[in-house]
Amino acid sequence: MASNEQIHTAVITMIDRARTVADTEKSSTVSRSPASRAAGTPPRNETSITTSVNEVVIPHGTYSTLTASPVTQAEATITAIKDFILGTGLQVGDALPTESQLCTDLGVSRSSVREAVRTLVALDIVEVRHGHGMFVGRVSMRPMVESLVFRGLLNPGDDHRGLRDIVEVRITLDNALAEPVTQAWKNRQDTELDQIVAQMDTHAQKGELFTEQDRRFHMRMLEPLDNHLFLHLTEAFWAVHTLTVPLLG
Repeated sequence: MASNEQIHTAVITMIDRARTVADTEKSSTVSRSPASRAAGTPPRNETSITTSVNEVVIPHGTYSTLTASPVTQAEATITAIKDFILGTGLQVGDALPTESQLCTDLGVSRSSVREAVRTLVALDIVEVRHGHGMFVGRVSMRPMVESLVFRGLLNPGDDHRGLRDIVEVRITLDNALAEPVTQAWKNRQDTELDQIVAQMDTHAQKGELFTEQDRRFHMRMLEPLDNHLFLHLTEAFWAVHTLTVPLLG
């Protein structure tokens, strides 16, 4: 793991080299988009800068956003922070530079960094721990869950058709995974799974809900699969399903 000083030095070097390339491009005949000119950055996918400081390798422009090229400083800062996380190999829970460091390293204002961080927190890409600093978030599907539920509630006059669609997708995903899950659990013994099922039976006999046990059951069933995206998607849709079913009556 590279030290904070190594990472800080690498970021400074990356920014300096990026600015040098940007200045060179301004005098060249390379075509640049209006958004790139406004942001003062090299056009995405046209310039690749890699800086090494001992074990630190920072590729410039590695993150390809789904939106159009950044048109505001805050949007450019969001992309730069994502680039930093990817380029330095940071993982969930690793510390990020301080707000002032990011302002200096990225050459942007404090307000741009704060706006970018707020957006990244909402996406669960960055986590702010008050009194401790900023860290790489869990990058979970929580934002997707909240968006799906809200989307389903937008048109209550259509008998919550959007919510019913979500439940239908969850059922379809469960059915599609039935065969691979069955194969993955062949000849397996699992005491934890047995305990979860026993708890579900106990709650059912008492006429009680067993929501948490149901979630644990589904997650445990999917753990042997090689593709962990199935687990994350199922957990997300399970959460959506749990939130939406009471609304459907």
